[in-house]
Amino acid sequence: MGGQVRVSEGALELPGGATVRFMRTLRLPETGTHPLPPGLGGFPLRWVADYPDQAPDQWLGHGGVLLPVFQREAVWLSFSASAPVALQVGVGQVCAVSGRPWSDQLAQDPQNYVVLPRQPWLDGINSGRGTIRQLVAVPPEPGTVTAPRGPASEDWVGVQLQVFELRARVRARWQAAQRARAVRGRDVAGWGEVGGARPGRFGPAPGVPLAAEAGPGEPAGPAVTAPGLGAGGRMRQEVYRDPRPLDDWEREPSGRVFVHLATAAQWRRITGEPAPASPVDRAAYASAGLPWFEHYDADAADMAAPDPGRTARLGDGQGQAADRER
Repeated sequence: MGGQVRVSEGALELPGGATVRFMRTLRLPETGTHPLPPGLGGFPLRWVADYPDQAPDQWLGHGGVLLPVFQREAVWLSFSASAPVALQVGVGQVCAVSGRPWSDQLAQDPQNYVVLPRQPWLDGINSGRGTIRQLVAVPPEPGTVTAPRGPASEDWVGVQLQVFELRARVRARWQAAQRARAVRGRDVAGWGEVGGARPGRFGPAPGVPLAAEAGPGEPAGPAVTAPGLGAGGRMRQEVYRDPRPLDDWEREPSGRVFVHLATAAQWRRITGEPAPASPVDRAAYASAGLPWFEHYDADAADMAAPDPGRTARLGDGQGQAADRER
């Protein structure tokens, strides 16, 4: 499906009119629950296939794209779409939306996808109690184990995106409704690119938050240790419930792409380019009132193992609630 995905101006363009951008932000502290940090520009993307002699064999086997992440940064995903699509976001073998093991099929109990363009962004993986944990780049730790095996890709430890379009009859009805609204001059900005602007980083997004799936006393999600990816600070975030029945969506995805996170040194070795300068610096942290740690300066070389008290691994025993509040 890689041929159905394009890279344009630093964005992934997926089938169905969906666009995904990987955005820079500040790393939140490991303690407490925080508001959304600011967006600080996008990451560059490169096709893995363009570097057959430099990229790791596993990356070449999966294909997709790579991006460079500095240790001082975290990652969030910005969405837009020209028509409704269902997007799955996987981190290793875990669904970022539900916090449960990855599945190639759409599900609503619990919901394991977001609906674009209604969902404007996603900052990480569900950690329970209405919160998510930021996506941050960390090195593999000695003695760690890869994510649980699953049907999508048994050894995958990066990010994967999978998009489902509306069935033809449903899409035709939606298009007819859009034309009727245009004739009547109604505002359809809530549907993203069709007739209106995508919500901003801190702007409102219409929808109904997902109901809670698990409580503090219920079983925790699967433990996951993914080399190159870690779960950082916690924040509250809404994911909006899909108002459509599951049968409105195609059963098979129309596009899928893998995204590999590289350190600055890995990026240079693979692409031959220096990692672009990051807008994330001490001043940005000071302006946001967040702490700056000395190991954030270690960007010129491969990252040393972080302080265990500062960076939790993915799936660190948090619950699986999907009730999110900003």
